[in-house]
Amino acid sequence: MLIGLSAARVAPLGLTEVLGFVTGAWCVWLLVEENIWTWPIGIANNAFYAVVFFRARLFADMSLQVVYIVLSILGWYLWLHGGSGHTRLAVQRTRWREGAVIAVAVVVMTVAGRAFLLTIHDSAPFLDALTTSMSLAAQYMLTRKLIENWHLWIAVDVIYVGLYASRALPLTAVLYAIFLAMCIAGLLEWRRSEAHALTAGPSC
Repeated sequence: MLIGLSAARVAPLGLTEVLGFVTGAWCVWLLVEENIWTWPIGIANNAFYAVVFFRARLFADMSLQVVYIVLSILGWYLWLHGGSGHTRLAVQRTRWREGAVIAVAVVVMTVAGRAFLLTIHDSAPFLDALTTSMSLAAQYMLTRKLIENWHLWIAVDVIYVGLYASRALPLTAVLYAIFLAMCIAGLLEWRRSEAHALTAGPSC
């Protein structure tokens, strides 16, 4: 329906943003279910939003989509073959040292990113840099099925809802509000998956 309204110019929505909305919601739903098809659908979503963010002059978010595509290819492979004996990867926890490295990387990338974005007249340099850094960290954690990726995504989505609403991207703001709810559901679902795996134990 959204695609039809956009094509007919009945609603003030760009077709690319509508396609990003549809593939984005689909991708996160598949992710919550730990479905491997989340990766190819996610790649399509990244391509659509690279165009959307370029037009909105959110250059860090635009570049982030390209990085997402690369990480999605890696995640696709790891989810299929990254487990013990090249089996499917199971949900796991982030070790504290790795978590500390990720936290430092987020701070460094945010400071450096903001400085760069100021030079190219980005429309929201600090928030764009912060959400880009946090999203990269969350995506890396996602490729390895680290359950804490959901905590970062939840924080990022809260910021994104306000940012995109202020940049006249209402559909994208709504999408990220949906993402927020789905991320909470994803965290709960992955916790159940982790608990089930621990209860079941290693197969004989």
